[in-house]
Amino acid sequence: MKTVLITGANKSIGFETAKQLLDLGYYVYLGSRDLEKGAEAVAQLNSKNAEAIKIDVSNEQSVTEARKIIGSKTDSLDVLINNAGISGGFPQSPSITSIETMREVFDTNFFGAIQVTNAFMDLLKKSDAPRIVNVTSGLGSLTLHNDPSWKFYNYKSAAYGPSKTALNAYTITLAFELKDTAFKVNVVDPGYAATDFNRHSGPRNVSDAAKDIVKFAILDENGPTGKFFSIDNNPETGDSPW
Repeated sequence: MKTVLITGANKSIGFETAKQLLDLGYYVYLGSRDLEKGAEAVAQLNSKNAEAIKIDVSNEQSVTEARKIIGSKTDSLDVLINNAGISGGFPQSPSITSIETMREVFDTNFFGAIQVTNAFMDLLKKSDAPRIVNVTSGLGSLTLHNDPSWKFYNYKSAAYGPSKTALNAYTITLAFELKDTAFKVNVVDPGYAATDFNRHSGPRNVSDAAKDIVKFAILDENGPTGKFFSIDNNPETGDSPW
């Protein structure tokens, strides 16, 4: 049975991604900062193949402990989905957003994803077909942010968008490092979906958003690597400009 760790999976898109991968026969380690909330999410899934794991991606000790726990249960990890993220609150005007907010957002959205990836890299390397999906945002595209005709052109943020831009850049370098291996490493924007991030104002539902993430979590050997996928940015193919 293939295994997957999803961070920030106790609600919204992460939870739906867990649900869909369970339906595909995966054993899901459902990562949550709050173990009680993670356990509640697992209870909702009602599957013997789902297990709550306490992991705060911005806390090195928490990530190390999660690695120990999962490592004691399995010899390999097939999929890592770096889904945990925070917005930092909106609006985020560059001239007034505090450096504390910037650091907090980057600690979770950027450094947190790297910290988790590095911690679980040894288990991923033991998989025959390891996959890493970094959940990003269309707001991380520098190309589109410089295009006045883009539908989200006016949605600028000093912390959230740049944290995703940095995550995109990291993904490119990681995919390049692993290009001659069985790894597939991609960034996926689940789109403007109705979640806590936007007070459930997004037009996409979490089920469709999760399908995009799952698509890249289960890529076969001919699948792409080092790509930025976003239905919001490119409805026809999903290929997004960086």
